[in-house]
Amino acid sequence: MTIKWYPGHMSKAREQIKELLRKIDVIIEVLDARLPYSSSNHLLEELRRDKPCIKVLNKNDLADPVVTQLWVNHFQKTSGVRALPLSAKHLPQVKQVVKVCKNLVPNRGNNPGYPIRAMVCGIPNVGKSTLINTLAGKSIAKVGDKPAITVTTQQIDLRNGILIFDTPGILWPVMSNQTGAYRLATSGAIGANALDYTNVGMFAVEFMMRRYPELLKERYRLAELPEAPHESIEAIGRCLGCLVSGGVVDVNRAAEAFLRELRAAKIGRVSFEEPATAAVQDPNLLLSSTLEF
Repeated sequence: MTIKWYPGHMSKAREQIKELLRKIDVIIEVLDARLPYSSSNHLLEELRRDKPCIKVLNKNDLADPVVTQLWVNHFQKTSGVRALPLSAKHLPQVKQVVKVCKNLVPNRGNNPGYPIRAMVCGIPNVGKSTLINTLAGKSIAKVGDKPAITVTTQQIDLRNGILIFDTPGILWPVMSNQTGAYRLATSGAIGANALDYTNVGMFAVEFMMRRYPELLKERYRLAELPEAPHESIEAIGRCLGCLVSGGVVDVNRAAEAFLRELRAAKIGRVSFEEPATAAVQDPNLLLSSTLEF
């Protein structure tokens, strides 16, 4: 199954962001710490030119800390880029964003009428709105556990010398990297109506079998992992009680339940890609042991 998801508002939002980039001083790009490459909008990288950029690696409490540090090192090799791993729900961590903004744009934000103009952007469901609400100290941006909650640009004065521009989450019209698309679907960044839970669950469990097998065995009380992904999904389904009459596993329900647990870090802290292998593409997305992560 090829994943495609590009709601109508995204095309308009893309043009708004291109126009806004001319007026802002610093870009705050919110990424999912579990998949920083796949959750990055690479068009933004082309458009930002020499604008300072803070890569916020949100949900770092769900990600593998060793891999997250690899990503921090990777991003900070680029001129004008700072990487901050954090959880957008925790104010002490989020305060680092304000500090870095002021360090990157020292000539603004000190005098009334000359605030630092910061654009918060990112793909759907990476936590942009949560970050803004934490920065503002109140609920301003809509928050939800489904992608595409924010659909229009809004301006927010943090009253600390920083003016925030909140932008809708945008993806790209053609997802040529289907490996990346399946990683996004695994994380919850793709709308449920655009994916098949069984296919995505198989993709995710195959990755876990090769990268984090011990976490799977511990969570689902498996002495040994089955050899094939569909057998692992069935074993997980039995453990979670996803059964129909006759004791048969409902595979689609088991895959959906497994993805919920994976996204919530109930299995453990997991990263879906590393800097050295993140750009691997597989247009046909064949679920086989030859697929790299």
